[in-house]
Amino acid sequence: MSLEVCTLASGSSGNSIYVGTKDKKILVDAGLSGKQINNKLKEVNLRVDDLDAILLTHEHSDHIQGAGVLSRRCNLPIYATKGTWEAAASKLGNIDDKNMIVIETDAFSIGDCLVKPFSISHDAREPVGYTISFKQTKVAIATDMGEVTDEVRSEINDSDLVILESNHDLEMLKIGPYPWALKKRIMGTQGHLSNDDAGAAVVELAKNSVSRILLAHLSKDNNVPELAFLTIKNMLVDAGISLDKDIKLEFALQDKVSPLYQIG
Repeated sequence: MSLEVCTLASGSSGNSIYVGTKDKKILVDAGLSGKQINNKLKEVNLRVDDLDAILLTHEHSDHIQGAGVLSRRCNLPIYATKGTWEAAASKLGNIDDKNMIVIETDAFSIGDCLVKPFSISHDAREPVGYTISFKQTKVAIATDMGEVTDEVRSEINDSDLVILESNHDLEMLKIGPYPWALKKRIMGTQGHLSNDDAGAAVVELAKNSVSRILLAHLSKDNNVPELAFLTIKNMLVDAGISLDKDIKLEFALQDKVSPLYQIG
């Protein structure tokens, strides 16, 4: 049995990722309505009733919108840092005490899955990314961060698949319609990764034998998949790394459920 991974939605209108094994099925973020999440899970022959847990990365609405509803409907435990719980309380609504699980950055198990949270740099209270491992297989989720820190590198470098943010093209953002204060936030170390930032990370990951990357959280206003792909492809070529042979680049999109990847 392998580790299954599927992005249900990725972008500023909502984020949710399914990771599971035969025995345990986990949702990382629930930034859509419960109905939308259920409909998207059906595309890969799953339902919300199949889920065993929800992991939250941080409290922004595009990551937690459906979490409270799903927890109440399906009696699901929600795992989040203390800072995320405090900041998200009013948006999540009433959660059964037994389903409110406070985490730090220590690893913990959900059935046969080993979950390891790690700190990320984002304008939220206590945000984290996650790695999820099953047997010898490991998937990393590293989005919504303004920089790739040493901690992030050390956690994700030995993964089999990395879901990595490639939020914006810097020039598109600079000349685009956003107010300057918002542009400054996005470009800052607690904002979002640019295509160039993502490209530098992809080159490093490829050198560490990571074989598959899903580029995620692309801005609909300040990026296009073709530009992100070309930017990162050129950086790989410059580093002497062969696209497809050494590493595969694919996209996690806002409006499309990704293929159900079987890892390992």
